[in-house]
Amino acid sequence: MLFATQVPVVPFESLPIVATLSALALAAVHLLIGQGVDTETGPGRSALSAAGGAAVAYVFVLLLPEVAHFAAGDPRVSAGSLTEEAIYGVALAGFVVFYGLEVLVARGTDEQYESPPAVFWGYISVFALYSGLIGYLLFHQELPGAINLLLYAVAMGLHFSITDHGIRRHLGRQYDRVGRWVLAGATLAGAAVGLATLGRPLVITGLFAFVSGGLILNVIKEELPHPRRGRFLSFLGGAVAYTLVVALI
Repeated sequence: MLFATQVPVVPFESLPIVATLSALALAAVHLLIGQGVDTETGPGRSALSAAGGAAVAYVFVLLLPEVAHFAAGDPRVSAGSLTEEAIYGVALAGFVVFYGLEVLVARGTDEQYESPPAVFWGYISVFALYSGLIGYLLFHQELPGAINLLLYAVAMGLHFSITDHGIRRHLGRQYDRVGRWVLAGATLAGAAVGLATLGRPLVITGLFAFVSGGLILNVIKEELPHPRRGRFLSFLGGAVAYTLVVALI
């Protein structure tokens, strides 16, 4: 079994209040981000680029090193029954899944019309599972302590601001009417599962690797295809600022 019923007695630093509040905050990002804000030009675009830089910095400075550390320390990896490269293969899978999703939705939608129901529900369902996974991992951090959890929650909130911008661009009013509510609910549902269950360490490491790949793709697809729309200095500032925060903690 991948999961087991969680033991109710937990140490003080593992009390779920911080993770629960973080889950509510992430759900609120889905519901509120981008409402009435111009994210194509001006300050809104700069803020989005800064958020992307910070989210990517989290992956490279904190998350991937954690994945490597815990993968290398797993007995199955050290014994050679599972290679460390397989964990990074999961990260690659996250990257490829979301790249493929972008290609499919781009071919199946017209910016002047609403997406067909099959395209809409297929697209939003994948991101709902992704949001649920991120909510689940709030309760299964590889490193203990509230600081590490908050670093994760802030990075994921910034990440959601990027992904929701892209989803709204693809789905338009369908996102505002239905999609954002689905994603917010999925985040809370994933958090509820995380609260109620325990995950096996190597599975958790693999899930973090998958999130890493998905995050990198979802950020760079917003920045790289249209360099003039992106704000490199804001992106760089976000990356540097987040790296400094991690280094100083």
